[in-house]
Amino acid sequence: MAGSPTARHQSSSVGGLAGRTATAGLTLAFAVIAMVWATTSGYRGEFALLCALYALVALGMYVPFVMGGALSLAYAAYVLIGGYSIALIATKTGWWLGFAFPAAMAISAAVAIVLGVATLRLSGFHLVAVTLLFSVAFQEFLLTMGFTGGATGISGIRELHLFGMGLDRNTVIAVAILTVWLVAILLSNLRRSPFGTAIRSQRERRVAVEAAGVTVITLQLVALGVGAAISSLGGAFFVLAAGSVHPDLFTLELVFLVLFMPLLGGQFSPWGSVLGAVLVALFTFYLTFFKSSGSMFFALAVLAVILIAPGGVLGSVKQLGHRLLPRRRRE
Repeated sequence: MAGSPTARHQSSSVGGLAGRTATAGLTLAFAVIAMVWATTSGYRGEFALLCALYALVALGMYVPFVMGGALSLAYAAYVLIGGYSIALIATKTGWWLGFAFPAAMAISAAVAIVLGVATLRLSGFHLVAVTLLFSVAFQEFLLTMGFTGGATGISGIRELHLFGMGLDRNTVIAVAILTVWLVAILLSNLRRSPFGTAIRSQRERRVAVEAAGVTVITLQLVALGVGAAISSLGGAFFVLAAGSVHPDLFTLELVFLVLFMPLLGGQFSPWGSVLGAVLVALFTFYLTFFKSSGSMFFALAVLAVILIAPGGVLGSVKQLGHRLLPRRRRE
């Protein structure tokens, strides 16, 4: 029957699939436009590269922080792992440079899991403090080690060759933008998957999740590893395009900025993190007022968004759409 629960479920499934397909197509169109726009000038390319870096770090935070509720400030270390993986393989070995990407992801994930195991009993302020100290210690490690170039870092990074062709800076930026799109699509699907449901549920219903046979600790560690691996891609792409790396590539101040990106864009979807990253990059790259006023203006902007639109920009758009659709149906 048309009104049966089965029919309604099938209709909902078809509608959900159509909505996801439309979202994927629309966002891919925006990604292609961004790739073309970024390659028209060096200045635009710099902005697009910064957006890609911020977006990948914000997407890396999305699974453990937004979905899982675990706040870690070690993401500067993961970005540096990605950057130095590119630099060291490019300058110290004769290996194909493409190996640096999976290497960076694997190392970052392993470090995040080890750090997660070491801080299992910590939460709140203590967890934030320990992960913050780890990030600072990792930067100090890079400053003191000779093979990392110390404070001057590593420069003269060779091009990545693919199918016999060298990828120039514009091509790397275009691939980085496409990677942001792909990661956001994958995380959107992950959010609706059984794993995504479990990681979101354990924030408030830990006992119920454990009773269902799911180990919450394993969920949290996997989420930390996935987030670290994604964040390392941001550092890898940035360094590959820039041609050099140094320990101050991604500072702790930028980590705090990334924390607010999902709040600005919207927490109900990974695309909110991407939108928030673009907004933050816009503030820091183009608006001279923001540069002269420091972080105070940004903090006030975030506070205003939280008060006026708690769901972020995407949340406000979604609410507006829900209000307009019933009117159209009645008309």
